Amino acid sequence: MGQEIKTSCLKRLKRIEGQVRGLAGMVDDDRYCIDIVTQIAAARAALRRVEEEILRDHIAHCVEQAINAGDKTDQRRKIVELMDVVSRADR
Repeated sequence: MGQEIKTSCLKRLKRIEGQVRGLAGMVDDDRYCIDIVTQIAAARAALRRVEEEILRDHIAHCVEQAINAGDKTDQRRKIVELMDVVSRADR
C-alpha cells in the first residue's frame, strides 16, 4: 500500500473510530433509535469508502503487477481473491 493511501485510510479509520465511540455514547444515553440507526448507516458508509480506496490501490498495484509479470497462476489467484472479497462485501 502506498504511503499516501495508507495515511488517508488511517485518517478515515480514526474518524470512524470516533463515530463508533459516539454511537456507544448515544446508546448509553438512550438516544432516539432512529438517530442511532442513522449514525450506524453513516459509519458503514464511511467504512465502505475506506474499503473502496484500499481495493482501488490493490487493483492498481498488486493486480496490475500480476498482469504485467505474466504469471498466469498469480493472475488467476489475484482475480479469485478480488472476486471473493467483492462477493463478501455485498453481504
